[in-house]
Parts: sequence; structure tokens; C-alpha cells
Amino acid sequence: MERTIKPNTLKTELLGKMILDVRRAADREAAPAHLPGAQWKNPEQLAEWADRLPKDQDIVIYCARGGSVSNSVVDALQAKGLKARFIEGGIEGWKAAGGGVVGP
Repeated sequence: MERTIKPNTLKTELLGKMILDVRRAADREAAPAHLPGAQWKNPEQLAEWADRLPKDQDIVIYCARGGSVSNSVVDALQAKGLKARFIEGGIEGWKAAGGGVVGP
């Protein structure tokens, strides 16, 4: 499975995907807007929540800019056999491509 998904691709394929916001707590507090329907998961507690994710559903994650946090979380989830990818450019890439967000 590919590691990333382009924001414009995700806009047309959003339906049926689990969206996880894995920004660090400080990044999320500084900019609380999120993708519609996204669930926040603390990347520092990945071991506590990763095993509860569905193995049969596409999972799309994002951090602030699609860097080290997204890469490490995708590595861990794919190692568990999950169908996980991250948004190229993170939430900033999503917004730059015209993707909608909820919140301030």
C-alpha cells in the first residue's frame, strides 16, 4: 500500500475512510481546526490505541505538515497490517488544496 495520499485525491475519495488527526497535542492546541469527521489520536500514545483500529477500513492520517509524525505513525500502523496512509503536506497541504476544515 502507498504511504501517502494527495489532498486532491482524498477530496474525491473521502467517503468510507477513517480520518485520524495525529498532530502533537501542542500543534493541535495552537491550530484546533480539523478535517470533518476526524478523530484526534495522540501520537505519543500510539501503542495504547493502534490495536483498536479496524483492519478492514482505509485509514488516512494527518499531522501539521506531513512530516516525521505522519511517517512514524504510518510505519507503525502498516507494520500492524493496517491500511494506513497520510495526507501529503498534512492539514496544511489539505487546506492549500481547498480542503475544508471544521473549527477555528
